[in-house]
Amino acid sequence: MTIMPSTTPRKARHVKRAHWSLLAVATILPLAATSGTAVADTPPPTPGASCTYTPAVPADNFKGIPVFDAKKAAQPYRATLRTGQGAITFEALTDKAPCTTFSFRFLAEHDYFDRSHCHRLTTQRIYVLQCGDPTGTGSGGPGYSFPDENLTGATYPAGTVAMANAGPNTNGSQFFFAWKDTKLSPAYTPFGRVTAGLDVLQKIAAGGEDDQNNPGDGFPNLPVNIRHVKISTR
Repeated sequence: MTIMPSTTPRKARHVKRAHWSLLAVATILPLAATSGTAVADTPPPTPGASCTYTPAVPADNFKGIPVFDAKKAAQPYRATLRTGQGAITFEALTDKAPCTTFSFRFLAEHDYFDRSHCHRLTTQRIYVLQCGDPTGTGSGGPGYSFPDENLTGATYPAGTVAMANAGPNTNGSQFFFAWKDTKLSPAYTPFGRVTAGLDVLQKIAAGGEDDQNNPGDGFPNLPVNIRHVKISTR
């Protein structure tokens, strides 16, 4: 079942916009039952080995296109989102999703997320807060896309930070926090773990949403305005 995105795509820029959204399924089948014939002798791809950022529309609040730097991408970091509801900090999984974490760091260091807001909260069947769209419509993007990572066996327990997308390999700037254990197909790149502020996410969730998309799916009643995202290396 598809949970519809937040609004109709804007027409002002005359570009075709996709909605970055999540799929919810009533029954989660074991990965082995749906993955076809296993190829045991094929080694898994090296994280970051095929990391390329491809120009794409839309290009909202365009900050340029990152050039992957493997040395910088390998550096562990924490990201702290300063929001009107409180601070949320997560540890970036730079060893498992280097392309994704490098992109997030690039955007944060260029103030891409500043003065944006989290535009979608779901409170039924899937439990996420979706952010990262400077237009606040669910159809915004940074002007580039990049491939999925870290999907083998991916799960989405409370505190997971993962990419929202519009289909395979369409990652851009939109991401979500799982504020409660959530069952999703392994199609959304997990790239962080919340280390502080899960209570903030749960407070936002407790405030509810306006059902503008579907029951249990809409704009959060407690506005989640992102003032700044700070990157801390260690």
